[in-house]
Amino acid sequence: MLVIAGLGNPGAKYAANRHNIGFMAADAIVRRHDSFGPWQKKFSADISEGRLGGEKVLIIKPQTFMNLSGQAIGEALRFYKLDPSSLIVFYDELDLAPGKVRIKTGGGSGGHNGIKSIDAHCGKDYRRVRLGIGHPGAKERVQSHVLGDFAKADRDWLDPLLDTIADHAAMLVDGDESGFMNKIALAMGDTAMAAQKKKPATNNAAAKKQSHVRQARQAGPQVQPTGPMADMLKKIFGKKD
Repeated sequence: MLVIAGLGNPGAKYAANRHNIGFMAADAIVRRHDSFGPWQKKFSADISEGRLGGEKVLIIKPQTFMNLSGQAIGEALRFYKLDPSSLIVFYDELDLAPGKVRIKTGGGSGGHNGIKSIDAHCGKDYRRVRLGIGHPGAKERVQSHVLGDFAKADRDWLDPLLDTIADHAAMLVDGDESGFMNKIALAMGDTAMAAQKKKPATNNAAAKKQSHVRQARQAGPQVQPTGPMADMLKKIFGKKD
């Protein structure tokens, strides 16, 4: 049995926050796979049980607020007598560009309070699926960024990312992390390509024409030093030494 945890804050106020992308991933998996039953309350969390890739899986969304996420997850692991290697956690990552995904086992918290709590209650040797939300660029804007809602334009990459996570979650459960990451990369590459196609096309012909005109203006009139035109000009204006 495996436990997949999505991190976030409970309540409608936080539902669309960037900090709640872990909850969104958990919801997407449950929606996509018919084997999962309705959400229930247990372990101070919302839970749903089902199967992925032939493996029994518990999806858990702690309802203890982000800073205490480890309490609910630790309780679930102890109830099922599981060690940290049976845990996969989805959460937001400031230091990854929006739509980028990285997976690692163990390591530091990177300052993420939910991960700090899980480390304290469960140990560090679990798989962490970091979902990029981008950095606002200034430290003083971090809190408002992570607790701010995704913008409407973010749906262009967020929805395909969540769909791909849900579609291929079984690969992650089976331990095929490279295959899972390939699926993510392909999906997000297609998303970037589609976004590029939406941009207004550049009028290359007009740009070239403008460039040529500019070059001509900069160069000034060109007069051949010899030939009929030069001879005629010499006759009119006279040759100057």
